[in-house]
This record gives sequence, structure tokens and C-alpha cells, in this order.
Amino acid sequence: MTDRQTALVTGASRGIGRAIALRLADAYDVIGVSRSEPELDSLAAEVGERGGRCATITLDVADARAVAEALADVDADVLVNNAGLGTLKPFLELTPEEWHRMVDVNFNALYHVTRALLPGMTARRRGHVVVIGSLAGRNAFVGGSCYAATKHAVVGFAESLMLEVRDAGVKVSVIMPGSVATAFSPGHGGDDWKLTAADVAESVAHVLAAPPNALVSRVELRPLAPKKGR
Repeated sequence: MTDRQTALVTGASRGIGRAIALRLADAYDVIGVSRSEPELDSLAAEVGERGGRCATITLDVADARAVAEALADVDADVLVNNAGLGTLKPFLELTPEEWHRMVDVNFNALYHVTRALLPGMTARRRGHVVVIGSLAGRNAFVGGSCYAATKHAVVGFAESLMLEVRDAGVKVSVIMPGSVATAFSPGHGGDDWKLTAADVAESVAHVLAAPPNALVSRVELRPLAPKKGR
């Protein structure tokens, strides 16, 4: 057993989620959640090689019943809602399946996972919910009719929840990165100007390290020198 706090990270198998899990493993016991069991196994092995502890849960966070069952007995001091996907194309080209999957993973899953873990936090009067949003949550762009809409909803969810649970001793933060060099948003002509997944992970660690009586409720994170002509 360990006396370290526990951090649960969704979408932990790759990209930003994996970087967050690896970064938080320095200070927390990590629970990685993803649909990909092989990649979760790889994450757990990497955390273990670094001297940390990582349990895994293979789970589709958009499946309300599966989430409720899988997380029923899980107590987490930190929840990082990171799972997300994006199909960026004009509205008239979006299929119903693409639309609903984005809404389910990017937004509805926030309810499923947070609803499972938040009661334990409020009962203990401590905890931190971190939501990985996007600068698309305050901007509009061609091809973003669904993706940007879900990220606007994410911001509204996080900031409203923050106001609801702060008096119960629970912090809520939303982190809104711009362009990040991951497989989620493959670059054209080089990604060297973009943020890295590790940059976003460092921002998560930063908000979690705030003093007990201080809350970093919103972080907007941009590349220092964006690609010209954007």
C-alpha cells in the first residue's frame, strides 16, 4: 500500500493523456483509463520503470453504464478528464455517427466520469477535477461546428462545476491548449512550432501544485511563436 494520493486520467493511452499520466506519476499513484488495453499496459510498464505505480482500467468513457460499474469502487483525489476526439470537416460532410461520437466522448463522458468520482471528493472535502479543454472552446473555425461546440460546452461545464463545489473543498480547473503536436492534430509542414503533450502535462501539474487555499480555475496555453500565415 502507499500513502500517496491517486490521480485518474482518462484517455491515458497516448498523446496528451499519456504525457499527463507520466508527469503525475512523479507525485501520485496513477489510474490510466482508455479503450486500448495494450497501450495502457505499455503506460503502466513505463511508469513502473520510472519507479511509480500505475493501475489501468480498459473503458469507453462514453458508455454510461460501463463507467458507473468500472468506477463504482474507485476513490481518486485527482480526476483529469482528458479523453477526446475530433473530426474536423464542414458540417454538411459530418455523418450522424461522427457528430454523436464527438458529443459523447468530448462532453457526455464528462458527466459519466465526474459523476462517478465527485461524490467521494465532496464527502472527503478535498479533491481536484481537471478538464482538458481547448482554445476551440472560445473560438470558431471552419470545420469546427461540432468539435468547437463540444469544447465550448466543456468550458461551461467546468466553470459552472467549479462554482458549485468550491465550498465543498473541491477544486475544478479547465486547461485550454492551442495547437499541440500529437496524432490528434497531425501537422502539415512541420510541428516544431506547436506545443508538446509534455507542455500540457506540465500545466496540469502546475494547477495541482497551487496552495490549498488557491485555485487556478482556467489556463489558456498557446505556442509562443505560432506558425506564420495561420
